[in-house]
Amino acid sequence: MTTPRLVLDRIEKDFGDCRAVRSVSLDVSSGEVLCLLGPSGCGKSTLLRIAAGVERQSAGAVRVDGRVVSDARRHDPPETRSVGLMFQDFALFPHLTVADNVAFGLRRANGARRDIVASYLRRVGLDGYQDKYPHQLSGGEQQRVALARALAPKPRVMLMDEPFSGLDQRLRDGVRDETLAVLKEEGTAVLLVTHDPEEALRMGDRIALMRAGRVVQVGAPYHIYNHPVDRKAAAFFSDVNVIHGTVAARQTDTPFGLFLTPGMVDDADVEVIIRPQHLKIDEDRGGAPPPNPRLGLPARGRVERARFMGSESLIEVRMEHDGSMLKATVPGAYLPERGAPLWLSLRRDHCFVFPCEAQTKVANPWEPDRDPRGKRPG
Repeated sequence: MTTPRLVLDRIEKDFGDCRAVRSVSLDVSSGEVLCLLGPSGCGKSTLLRIAAGVERQSAGAVRVDGRVVSDARRHDPPETRSVGLMFQDFALFPHLTVADNVAFGLRRANGARRDIVASYLRRVGLDGYQDKYPHQLSGGEQQRVALARALAPKPRVMLMDEPFSGLDQRLRDGVRDETLAVLKEEGTAVLLVTHDPEEALRMGDRIALMRAGRVVQVGAPYHIYNHPVDRKAAAFFSDVNVIHGTVAARQTDTPFGLFLTPGMVDDADVEVIIRPQHLKIDEDRGGAPPPNPRLGLPARGRVERARFMGSESLIEVRMEHDGSMLKATVPGAYLPERGAPLWLSLRRDHCFVFPCEAQTKVANPWEPDRDPRGKRPG
């Protein structure tokens, strides 16, 4: 079995009385991109700084290629860990040329340094830019210079802290894809911090979702999106609709029909979670639409507002059974008038059922004491 390039083993970090990182264990293999995803203040950047050696953990160990670089007894400085660092601001030296920026930190003879610099500038599509200065470059070009500089020493691990968030949206997707291609070719293990779910889904081979210093779920993008561990995990990736119900005989009755809720006790309050794109809209033509076994029972409501969002339309519907608001998305342009009656149906196989948030609530709602497990309906 291949040894992971980077291992974080039961890492904890305290700042005074505040525990910023809580017993986090992760590993990253050669050629893999692991995205640390979570809201601001959840501990992801602190964890990255611990991996880099900029911060020292309060407990736990960091290993690179099987070698302990930090634990209770030793703490190797960043320059000895064979890690590369990339940050949002690129941190280029304004008084140095592109070539000198890339060469910074290379401990080679001048001829060898020139060859390495030229090679990596070609890799990032900046051949011929050696004599330019950072102020003469676009944001995307500066980011590629920072990538070349980070890769030139051939680090075993690349640590990236929101490196694309400073780029114009127009440039971001292309630069991210180019960067990912180069890192994959190099076989570098990448730990990337982001608060952007779209970026994590686009770049990550795996995603580690963090909340209040803990990793609450780790998995491939498809798995973590389609099998969220709790309501907050589902809501972090997209808007969600919440339908409340009460368990009776291992089932929960809703306006959309019965949902199986195995493992939940009778009289427990539960939440049925459905994403807007999985609600189906039918216009009300004087009667209920034909029942569809895959969609369950339809429920009636009236349009509160409709907005065109570019590739899709967002329809907000006030439900007749309890006055709640549900959101549905429809591809393309669909703008029914306010007050128009509609029938909503949902894809039962795309719903999630979790214990009601109030029953699992603790002092900090982003800090669960236990790991609530969602059950897909049968």
